[in-house]
Amino acid sequence: MATATSYEQWKDAAQTLDALENKSAWKDNIASDIYNYELLSDRLILLRKFKEQGDIDGLYRALREGLHHDLGNMGDIRLYQQCHFGTKSLIEDYVTEVCSSLEYVCDNNLNNLTAAKKLDFFKDILLSFGRPALLLSGGASLGVFHIGVVKALWEHDLLPQVINGSSSGSIIAAALGTHTDEELPALFDPNAHNMKAWRWMGLLNGVKGKGFMDQRQLQDYIRSYVGEYTMQEAYEKTGRSINISVSPVQQNQKARLLCGYTSPYILSWSAALASCAVPAIFPPVKLLKKDHEGRNVPYMPRLRWVDGSMVSDLPVERLMHLYDVNYTIVSQTNPHVVPFLDRSNEEGKNRLWKMPAALLKAEAAFHGKAICDYVRQHSDSEIIRQVSGHCYSMMSQNYYGDVTVAPRYKLGHYLKVLSNPDSDFIKELMLEGERATWPKIAMIRTHSKISKTLEKCIEKLKADVRTHRATLSVIA
Repeated sequence: MATATSYEQWKDAAQTLDALENKSAWKDNIASDIYNYELLSDRLILLRKFKEQGDIDGLYRALREGLHHDLGNMGDIRLYQQCHFGTKSLIEDYVTEVCSSLEYVCDNNLNNLTAAKKLDFFKDILLSFGRPALLLSGGASLGVFHIGVVKALWEHDLLPQVINGSSSGSIIAAALGTHTDEELPALFDPNAHNMKAWRWMGLLNGVKGKGFMDQRQLQDYIRSYVGEYTMQEAYEKTGRSINISVSPVQQNQKARLLCGYTSPYILSWSAALASCAVPAIFPPVKLLKKDHEGRNVPYMPRLRWVDGSMVSDLPVERLMHLYDVNYTIVSQTNPHVVPFLDRSNEEGKNRLWKMPAALLKAEAAFHGKAICDYVRQHSDSEIIRQVSGHCYSMMSQNYYGDVTVAPRYKLGHYLKVLSNPDSDFIKELMLEGERATWPKIAMIRTHSKISKTLEKCIEKLKADVRTHRATLSVIA
């Protein structure tokens, strides 16, 4: 499993290991005190009965009132740690049946139910049920790991419609927002990437505040990778809601989440460039937007922005308010975060001997934040205040999601953080991203598949409504 080069290889190895350890009996036995198997079983039987009897009204009402995220605690992480592949058969059958029922209602003519009414029906369910989001952290060149995570999710039809990126993750997010599903395979080719984002500008430039690295080179790379789309144009092209985090330089400003809702006319590449502006490495960025004539003009010219991961690496609460996000998939590659991630949950371990280390880490974080907070409020040096403020923000953040996918760094990884990765290194990191995602596919599917089905039904019904209106206008 650890050396698999494709999902099929990993799956075969995982299923073989499950068979050797006799895990099939656990999967087939629906009973467990971790989740409400009776509730799920009743719902499954009810949905199947309505479909078999052709009771459309009963199916319609059952879906409208009975769909709830994480019903019966079926997404509990412990249900996905018993086997190497999959979970309880009842959970998998339930999710499959719900998606099948939703597609049945969407695709079939129902009594007195127009496409417009069905569209409202599915929108109401999605609003109530919620949706997942993918959050891509910072990580400089190590952010290539994100591409492997995205590839694994996309190949299993689990790539969320809502995607957030900070720092290097913003480049991947912006690319996802400007490349359709037909264009995405090109992004997954390690040999197709020309990642020449870094060029050393000399020590003197850095000391003067112009940045140690050439921002023009980074800008040219991002523009070639992302294109000239605004946030709104990107959504209209791909249907993906792309969000990019940026951090303020000036006082009396808060971190911003740039997206189609909050800043529809901002250029995606400009937002990504600002989110990648690591203080000292690159100078702060003035954002650009398209005006009503399509010209590139400054957005809030007095303001400058820097690395999004400094203050808001994972803006979960903001995404919850904007998109009804109820489940987060985090791809975490920050070099200063990954070594300290608690992996006990994902490994199914909770050992008492880890408690002293956890307490020591919590105590260090508490005092570290207190020191940084004191320095940023009392120092006479503007540079020291900014640095201590960023350190405080970094230590105060939560770097986890409901599912957190992360690499296991070695010394060689850190030596390439600020270097232009070649195709071999890109291939290596992408494969690490895929391997880290494969064991979590079953849990992600339980939380995400129903939302993805709802989103697809909504898009289909929107097209049906537009077609119907166009037909009426022709007749008129």
